[in-house]
Amino acid sequence: MVGSIPHGRRLSHGARNILAAVGFTAAAAAHSAITLPAYNVDLSQSSVSGLSSGGFMAAQLHVAYSATFKAGAGIVAGGPFYCAQGSLSTATGPCMAATSTSKPATSTLISTTNSWAGQGVIDPTGNLANSKVYLYSGTIDSTVRQLVMNEARAYYANYVNSANLFYKNNVASEHAMVTDYFGSGCSVKGSPYINNCNFDLAGEILKWIYGSLNPKNTGTLGGSFIEYNQGDFIASPTSHGMANTGWAYVPASCAANQVCRVHVALHGCQQDTTKIQDRYYRNTGYNKWADTNNIIVLYPQTAPSSVGNPNGCWDWWGYDDPNYAKKSGRQMVAIKGMVDKVSSGFVPLPAPAGLVSTGATDSSISLQWNAVSGAAGYNVYRMGTKVNASMVTGTAYTDSGLLPGTSYTYTVRAVTSSGAAGPDSAPVSASTTGNPPPLATPAGLTVNGTTSSSVTLAWGASSGAAGYNVYRNGTKVTASPTAATSYTDNGLAASTTYSYAVSATSSGRESALSAPVSATTKSSFVCTATTSSNYAHVQAGRAHNSGGYALANGSNQNMGLNNTFYTTTLAQTAPGFYIIGNCP
Repeated sequence: MVGSIPHGRRLSHGARNILAAVGFTAAAAAHSAITLPAYNVDLSQSSVSGLSSGGFMAAQLHVAYSATFKAGAGIVAGGPFYCAQGSLSTATGPCMAATSTSKPATSTLISTTNSWAGQGVIDPTGNLANSKVYLYSGTIDSTVRQLVMNEARAYYANYVNSANLFYKNNVASEHAMVTDYFGSGCSVKGSPYINNCNFDLAGEILKWIYGSLNPKNTGTLGGSFIEYNQGDFIASPTSHGMANTGWAYVPASCAANQVCRVHVALHGCQQDTTKIQDRYYRNTGYNKWADTNNIIVLYPQTAPSSVGNPNGCWDWWGYDDPNYAKKSGRQMVAIKGMVDKVSSGFVPLPAPAGLVSTGATDSSISLQWNAVSGAAGYNVYRMGTKVNASMVTGTAYTDSGLLPGTSYTYTVRAVTSSGAAGPDSAPVSASTTGNPPPLATPAGLTVNGTTSSSVTLAWGASSGAAGYNVYRNGTKVTASPTAATSYTDNGLAASTTYSYAVSATSSGRESALSAPVSATTKSSFVCTATTSSNYAHVQAGRAHNSGGYALANGSNQNMGLNNTFYTTTLAQTAPGFYIIGNCP
């Protein structure tokens, strides 16, 4: 699958197997190609996947342009971002024919990723946390071994929330794009590098990235294939490893200006259209799901060349551009430009207008709003949290299971058929009927610190509380309820004990007081130490004479004979109280 070897270089048997592996789409007659149209595509729903060299390229696009490919990525028989590190030998070695002692340098790749993100040459890695990533490796893949994809999982685990990362590695497939209806036998390694393994890999990738989808179209597709000019996105495409034209599948709904999303599907080496004609962009399974789920699929195309890229691979080791994995990489810029162009007709849904409360009971509030043109449905939010389990298809909703006599604030967002939500409506507040339940008494009141003039308190949150009142010695000291679960009471007297309790408040209601705690402020006295003769201490009133001995006032510690020959250091730790030694 990997990239091609420069022309004239002698290849090892393993390298020949690797480069013979996967990849095929290109462009057909440039005279029939058009400029890639603009559609009503929500860019925030963009995603990418790829096989082999396309898998490595998909990882590059996903990480470098993480602000664009927010929805997620599918990596099939690829590897971690920047795996080859600009080296062909690293590409064909650790990044493909990995062994336990020679595999991708994942820790180094993570360090490079972080450094590049800090420099701004790739997007911030924080964008990846909520992205969905689907990884696939066949158990008998002899081109890109599972050890490589294991490292891809380790790499992504450093950035992606664990619940968003899925690794499928138990299908006995060779190096190929896997389908459930088309291709060679599952264990075959050979052109067109599309294998029928009774497993719908394209569908599983799209479902993982986008969540629940409509069933795929198992009949005749209703959309259109478009051949577009790639020269609009990269000058002299064939001089840089890309074909003159690429392909796109556009569902009829997207052509009719419905809100859609875009998925970029990247073939592998030896899968361009000069090798396998239209089989990759027609028979890998993506279009069946795209047709019923408002997804435009872009199939950018490579082209073989006699120098550097004879197998038509994507640039994932630097055969065309030393900056191949950064946002400035030529092929990277070209594909990003395709996504930007196809989504340039996006018309975002407006916020729903006219949100009102139409009724209330002790446990429910009914809402209604005006319809939004182009919306497939709506989501309802109570106090910022979505409350409807499934999309609301009408313009009314009843929120149930509420507390009696309680006020709530609501907003509504319009949602497209692809799941993209518009902005919030203006909020509306409404209250349930009946008497409100008593508020829970705050628990866990503790003293977190004291000074000579202050006491700091903390307590546990009470369900339903909007704020809290703090009481000192039975008197409320908070001018208005504090929203926090901590409070510092200032302006207190030193060396004084106080009793505190806390109550919860909400909409004019107040709970019972918590169990009290006591706190004593620290002394305001500043310790001083004096070194002098015992005689001088007695004369100065820091000590007194007793039977010829000097005793420290307060502690009565024996300082020795009361004369000028004995010297002692006394520390005054409180008014009229001295101890032998320095201040503690």
